[in-house]
Amino acid sequence: MTTPVIGRIHSTENFGTVDGPGVRFIVFTQGCRMRCQFCHNPDTWKIGSGGREVTTDEVLEEAIKYRSYWGEKGGITVSGGEPLLQLEFLTDLFKKAKEKGIHTTIDTCGKPFTREEPFFSQFEELMNYTDLLLFDIKHIDNEQHKLLTSLGNENILEMAQYLSEIEKPVWIRHVLVPERSDYDEYLIRLDTFIKTLNNVDKVEVLPYHTMGKYKWDELGLDYPLNGIEPPKEDRVANAKKLLHVNDYQGYASR
Repeated sequence: MTTPVIGRIHSTENFGTVDGPGVRFIVFTQGCRMRCQFCHNPDTWKIGSGGREVTTDEVLEEAIKYRSYWGEKGGITVSGGEPLLQLEFLTDLFKKAKEKGIHTTIDTCGKPFTREEPFFSQFEELMNYTDLLLFDIKHIDNEQHKLLTSLGNENILEMAQYLSEIEKPVWIRHVLVPERSDYDEYLIRLDTFIKTLNNVDKVEVLPYHTMGKYKWDELGLDYPLNGIEPPKEDRVANAKKLLHVNDYQGYASR
């Protein structure tokens, strides 16, 4: 008898419409190393505790209940927290999902990525069962990335380049934060980097919002973006223009 593969998850959502193509069943994993100043799920940060333990079979059984809602393009998205901290769980879940013809998507910031072993071989195997990645680039500048998330971005950009090498479809997502990432200089640099990749089906600008602030308050954490309001419509439009979001339409034909 096969030993069940167990993961630690924060929660699930059964009717996600913004986390990949179609309608999605979303699994939010527990655990993240980054400390993004705009994080709306700081309750997912703890690694190895918090959330609840589940088997991949339990998750898949729950997801399939909603399959009739997914349409032709829907499926399962694993978000976080950071899914790549639980490679065995993610790989087993996606392998079983693909056996049932289910579309699989990972929503990741890429921070755990490394070409060192044992991570890299496990990641390569995971990619065999992954249809799409929603890839969050928090900041293109390494030092500013450290200020915004507490960690650098070198290996994140390396992961983006690797995904381009293997031509794995990605949607690039960028949270636009006033006084942090909303500067033309950084947006132009990000645009230049994205243009070096050959696997980008979509680029999304996600305006910073304060809807998760109450969780920081509940956890007794100081919210680092106090006083910073969401970007105005003209700044969002400016970011979309500088990132040439309309140039990336591959998602429409998959």
